[in-house]
Parts: sequence; structure tokens; C-alpha cells
Amino acid sequence: MQLLDINKAQYRARLNVVIVACIAGLTASSLAISQTLIHLLPSESGSHFHWNALGVVVSAALLGITLLNLKTHPKMKEVVYVWELKHALNLIYRKNRQLLEHAKQGNAQAMLALQFSYDGSRQLWKLDDNTITMDSLHKSQTQLDIWAREYGVELDIRQYHSKILKAF
Repeated sequence: MQLLDINKAQYRARLNVVIVACIAGLTASSLAISQTLIHLLPSESGSHFHWNALGVVVSAALLGITLLNLKTHPKMKEVVYVWELKHALNLIYRKNRQLLEHAKQGNAQAMLALQFSYDGSRQLWKLDDNTITMDSLHKSQTQLDIWAREYGVELDIRQYHSKILKAF
């Protein structure tokens, strides 16, 4: 995955549309499905929990399928990019301890993964207005820069790909 320049205002606007559409779609379809099931198959005990639960599950599945089908739509570009970035950062986060140990010993691939993580996190936090943890990110970046200079490693995140993580 490569980091892209994203228009923050456009991303936020499109994300808000997706969120509202998901909430409205999930609410309307789960109610429609559960009420239809209750009407067609009423329970003598008066409890319709299983029909309501089934309505929510089916609606969630339909919503998931719809989002997967809309993933390639041009208006979903920024939202999908952020979803994929969060996934890529999560994969790195799971290996963070091992990456830090290897980076400390001069492993260029570990340093590259950490650099991608730091740059991606910085971009993500700016898009989401989550600047509270930028100080800790700056400290981590400073340490990585020290290791890169110490071992003579050039960190170009365009060279990063998720297969690097398999070594850790």
C-alpha cells in the first residue's frame, strides 16, 4: 500500500454520508425484515426476539455486501483508502514489538515498516483530527531517525509492502 494525498474536507464529507447511509439502511432494513417475519410467523408467547435478531443479522450482512460492491465507486475512494490504511497500520501494530527490536539492531526492513506506520498514523490522525498522541509519535519518529542514521539506512516508504511483515 502506498500513502496518498487525501483532501480532508472531501474525506470527512464522504465518510459522513457513508455513516449516515449505513445507519439509515441498517435501521430501515432490520425493522422491515423483522416486522415482516413477525407478521408472517407470529410467536404465541409474544416474544419476537429471534425475529428481531435475525432482522439485524440479515441487514448487517446485506449492508456488508453493499459496501463491498460499492468499494470501487469513485465517491468511495477516500473512505476505502482510509479503511485500507487502518488495516495496514493494524498489521504493523501487531508486529510492533518485534519490529522495534529488529530496528534497534539495524534491520532496514523493520525500520521501513515502522516508518510507514509513523507516516500513515500521522496522516490518519490529521484526517481524523486526532492530534492528542502526536507527541508520542514524534518521540518514536526521533528514535527511528537515530537508528536509521546510526546504521546508514535510507527510509523510502514507497518501497514498503505488507510482505515485509512476514519476516517478523
